[in-house]
Amino acid sequence: MSRIGRMPVVIPSGVQVNVNGSNVSVKGPKGELARTFSPLIGIAMEDGQLVITRNSELPDERALHGTTRAVLANMIHGVSAGFERILEIEGVGYRAEMNGKNLVLYMGYSHPVTMEPPDGITFDVEQKARRVFVRGHDKEQVGQVAANVRKVRPPEPYHGKGLHYLGEKIRRKAGKSGKAKV
Repeated sequence: MSRIGRMPVVIPSGVQVNVNGSNVSVKGPKGELARTFSPLIGIAMEDGQLVITRNSELPDERALHGTTRAVLANMIHGVSAGFERILEIEGVGYRAEMNGKNLVLYMGYSHPVTMEPPDGITFDVEQKARRVFVRGHDKEQVGQVAANVRKVRPPEPYHGKGLHYLGEKIRRKAGKSGKAKV
């Protein structure tokens, strides 16, 4: 049995969970999320906790067991505390700023790149540390928007210039070596 799937999901105060068969909706102070899960997995409310069960030991059901529990836990964490991805800007002349709700990136192109946040996502910029914060209540959406921001100027392997996640290791290459004199 899945160790992750066996653990019940604790529902914090201020979060409402509505289970209707394989449809689950979660509402909290940060927002509201709804998702339809596989009918092979059972989801039930017991004593203020979500319990995830499966009917058999078939490989497909075993794979869905832990995944369903993890997605439900992420939904509950998202509407109660939210998620955040931090990107760092590396490079001379590279910078970011806010224009209302929009993120404006100056990344060495002939023009600034303006990114409009989708619903449920907010951008924030820390000028001194040259960091961009992507915040929201849907973990998948936060990760995708952060990846789209990073795609504007991914870090290059020679000097490490560009946008990268906080703590991301950039694989460096050696530059040109001088021609050996004979």
